[in-house]
Formats: sequence, C-alpha cells, structure tokens
Amino acid sequence: MFKPKRIQTLDTQAVVDAALKELPMPSRRLFMQRGLTLGGLSLLSGCTLSDEHSVERALMKVSQFNDQVQAWLFDPKLMAPTYPESMMTRPFPFNAFYGMEEIPEVDGDDYRLEISGLVADKHAWTLAELYQLPQTSQVTRHICVEGWSAIGKWGGVTFSTFLKRIGADLSAKYVGFKCEDDYYTSIDMATALHAQTLLTFSYDGKTLPPEYGYPMKLRMPTKLGYKNPKHISAIFVSNSNPGGYWEDQGYNWFGGC
Repeated sequence: MFKPKRIQTLDTQAVVDAALKELPMPSRRLFMQRGLTLGGLSLLSGCTLSDEHSVERALMKVSQFNDQVQAWLFDPKLMAPTYPESMMTRPFPFNAFYGMEEIPEVDGDDYRLEISGLVADKHAWTLAELYQLPQTSQVTRHICVEGWSAIGKWGGVTFSTFLKRIGADLSAKYVGFKCEDDYYTSIDMATALHAQTLLTFSYDGKTLPPEYGYPMKLRMPTKLGYKNPKHISAIFVSNSNPGGYWEDQGYNWFGGC
C-alpha cells in the first residue's frame, strides 16, 4: 500500500529569523523585516522548504542574492564620510576572533609580504619597501557586524596604487588576503580600487599597534569590519572567489555597500 512521504513541519518565524541573520547591513535587515515571508523566501530561492537541507539551500541563495544586490548598489565614486580627529574613538576597541593574549607576534625585520596570482611583479615586499610607497591618511568609521562602531585615523598607501605598482590584472574579479593569525578574506576588485581603500601601516600617526593589525591592515570604510583583514601576510589576485573566514561560515561575502 502506498504511503505518502511525511513532510516535516517548519517553524516559519525561525526560518525568517535565520534569513535575517544572513543580512548584516541594517538597511537590508529593515527591508527584509518589512517584506520577507516564508513564501517570499521560497520564491527568491526556487526551493521547496520542506526540510532542513532545503532551508539551508534557500538561505544560501538569499545570501548570494543579497551579495549581488549590494554589488549592484556599490558606487566606486561614492565616498564614505570622513571625520575630524577630535571625533576619534579613544581608545579604539580591539576586536578579533580570539583574545588579546593571542595576538600574533610579527618580526618586522623578517617580515615579507607574499604576492601571487594575476600580477606581473610577484616579489615579496619588505616593510622598508612598503613604507617607501606614497602615504596618505583618513579618519573614518569602522562598523562592526555586531552592532557597534568606532572612528579611527589610519595611514598607508592607497590600495589601488599598490595594485598598479605590482602590475595586478585590474580586470580580475577578486583580491584575496591571508593573515598571520590564520584569518583570510577576499574582496571584489571594484572595492579594491576604491579611493578610500588603504593598505595601512599606521594608526593615529604611529606605527600600527599589534592589536590593530601590525604590520599591516586593509582599511575599507565601505565594508563591514570583518572584511578588513589585519596582520596581512599574503595578497593574491584571482578570478575565482576565495571566500573568507566568516564568509565560509554564512556571513555575506560582499559585506558592504
């Protein structure tokens, strides 16, 4: 005798809440809170939400859709707000996926920045060489996905200048980063070339402290904090999406606006 397949009952609100966690930008949360329903999630993803695997696939498709929308909205000519030094947050908060006692110790004399991928000049850079590049600074707001923000002054070389110096293929899709603390992430080329994206070596006019990313941190005021890697040890250019530490655990890949 034929027995119909049992369909697991889903908690609609739980699914919606899980979907909202995929959208870290406050404006995206507001949009989803006003407009997302379980039926809408099904329509966006093309999935039948009958079991946990289907829900997971649906949420991933919503996250990918959100990445595409953010990339479409991104304006490479639009600048993030800048602030007077009097508005700097003191002290600037430490934030990482580990405690301060686990901050990596990097020997600046032995340090070499590895370069690979779609670039012409793949020689490893010393800190002395990096410090000789034209420097600029900016006072901008760091926005954390956890809901807090802080204003700081960062100094370094405009990342587009560095990419051009190493002969990077500027038509490539992605730039990836590996870090001394095993963190890794990647960004789109449009953000890499943004005028406010800096490869930073200093904070508040002094050598970048270990807690803020010594020997270097990528600073992007157009991205959420988890997209700003610290303790960078390697940079590579690619046409394959390298993912990221938090992105591979479900955070939105684009992570900005």
